Amino acid sequence: MAAVMSPDRRLQGVLEAVPAWAGAARVRTSPLGGGITNQNFLVEVDEQRFVARLAGRDTDLLGIDREAERAAAEAAHAVGIGPEVVAFLPELGCLVTRFIEAEPIGVEAMRQPRTLHRTVGAIRAFHGAPLLPSTFSPHRVVKAYGETAEARGVVIPRAHDELLPLSHRIEEAFARRRAAPKPCHNDLLNANFLLAKDRVFIVDYEYAGMGDVFFDLGNFSVNHEFDDYADGALLTAYFGDVTPARTARLKLMRIMSDFRESMWGVVQQSISTLDFDYRGYAEGHFDRALALAADRRVERWLSDAREAAA
Repeated sequence: MAAVMSPDRRLQGVLEAVPAWAGAARVRTSPLGGGITNQNFLVEVDEQRFVARLAGRDTDLLGIDREAERAAAEAAHAVGIGPEVVAFLPELGCLVTRFIEAEPIGVEAMRQPRTLHRTVGAIRAFHGAPLLPSTFSPHRVVKAYGETAEARGVVIPRAHDELLPLSHRIEEAFARRRAAPKPCHNDLLNANFLLAKDRVFIVDYEYAGMGDVFFDLGNFSVNHEFDDYADGALLTAYFGDVTPARTARLKLMRIMSDFRESMWGVVQQSISTLDFDYRGYAEGHFDRALALAADRRVERWLSDAREAAA
């Protein structure tokens, strides 16, 4: 079995591998908090600042393709909503991007019309980026996560079996009026948005791939705790108006977002070495997914998604 290189040794390897940093008079590194899959470091090279992200262990089991991530990150930068990719070092499991002088956007702030429109503009810009080399389906992901967890001896909560039939029904409903896949981020957590003056940036493209824009919209909505009114504002900002089919697809993908997130937490219990409560994370998302699935409007949403073009 190959030896696992420590984060310190990997980071030193990164510093030595980037040619532009070799002649720097000053190089300083410091950890950046917040990651629950990888380890992130601020790298200050003379007067410039970068972010070096060291991939977590066995993240391929989470469906992450680092080459595809690099391509997505470069596409995001090309359309003006992602940081510049400075270096990609697959042998060290590292992606280096330029540091963005920006501030986080709070969950409450996302409901403000001006901020919402700027953020939706950034999401839509990525949806219009060039084709990506990877694909994403939340239905395939939850299935794969279940198989991985079972193979690694993780106990899969009963909520998985309760939600899986609804996943199949949602997939079938969407298939009746299938939209062309577009580049999607698929991990629109609040922490992945930054505001630099009037410009919204989106970071972390590990799960990006060609997929359904309604997953991005539902993922964004549920991660920002939107209510019905906010969902209407989100759809209006993205499409210009609200229709029953758009509402249905957004609401159903909110369920799939939490289902995917809960199963991610289940798999991480057998993978990650980070100090994080993945079991509690999974349980919280399962609870919310089940609550969303119990909404009495689900049958109507399935019908609207099936019968009308979004």
